[in-house]
Amino acid sequence: MSKYNLIFFIVFLCLGLRSSAFTNLNTLSFEESLSPLFGDGNLVRSPDDLSVRLLLDKYTGSGFISSNMYQHGFYSSMIKLPADYTAGVVVAFYTSNGDVFEKTHDELDIEFLGNIKGKPWRFQTNLYGNGSTHRGREERYRLWFDPSKEFHRYSILWTPHKIIFWVDDVPIREVIRSEAMGADYPAKPMSLYATIWDASDWATSGGKYKANYKYAPFVAEFKSFSLDGCSVNPIQEVPTDCSDSVDFLESQDYFYINSRQRAAMRRFRQRFMYYSYCYDTVRYPEPLPECVIVPAEKDRFKETGRLKFGGTEARGRRRNRRQQRPEIESDPDERRRF
Repeated sequence: MSKYNLIFFIVFLCLGLRSSAFTNLNTLSFEESLSPLFGDGNLVRSPDDLSVRLLLDKYTGSGFISSNMYQHGFYSSMIKLPADYTAGVVVAFYTSNGDVFEKTHDELDIEFLGNIKGKPWRFQTNLYGNGSTHRGREERYRLWFDPSKEFHRYSILWTPHKIIFWVDDVPIREVIRSEAMGADYPAKPMSLYATIWDASDWATSGGKYKANYKYAPFVAEFKSFSLDGCSVNPIQEVPTDCSDSVDFLESQDYFYINSRQRAAMRRFRQRFMYYSYCYDTVRYPEPLPECVIVPAEKDRFKETGRLKFGGTEARGRRRNRRQQRPEIESDPDERRRF
């Protein structure tokens, strides 16, 4: 762990965030909430049915899906990623309705991108509404810990008013719905998915490094599932009234970002975000309507939305030349492939 990751971790603990938003989650067994999606024998449920392992080998990946679709919800799991050489491997935890609304689908993504041995996992978040895949809203980050060493909680909150992506008790991204977003804001019922698959053509350094099955099987572990939301049938003639469910979601601690959590989110984005579509003026000459331009963040990025050479950590290294150089990668565009 670099000095700057360690500083962030210490501040994170001192702020007391670990006990703030996820202390009273209603966790579920696999049978209660989830169903196998693909991969047959590469999806391995624990004897107590409280955890599942997703495997990727040279024959197939694997995945699971929620048993129901939800009109807004909170989706959360403890996840441990594969270790060692993971280039070309993608582990995804996301919501989508692409199987029902093929041309107008909605989606909320957390995608973990593998790397060569000795280099860290990275991850990205994204959202689509009404099939707006040509207007990707990617942000890409590093983590302040090794996600292959122990379990960490990753969560997505989706309400009619905002979306929050969480890592443990740190809110890393908040999207406030605005009228100007129109149908780009996800609005139709979605299922929860988790998958592991081979994305060698783009996932690591733009496809430079491929999955190497000498290291297979690649194993992602999931446990402590939590799903809160309004279960619906998206094609029923009479819409389900989900107002009580929305009221419940918006009364929970994970709906609110307190001052300490907001400070942690600011520090995370300053130190660990290395691409933001909001600062990509080549792609979007005018920022998309939900973008909140933070001058201190904007100064760190090129017009391509990627981190300038050096950045905060490089300045810190110049102050302490004995510190080993951490990786800050500005990879080629790593959009999801459909």
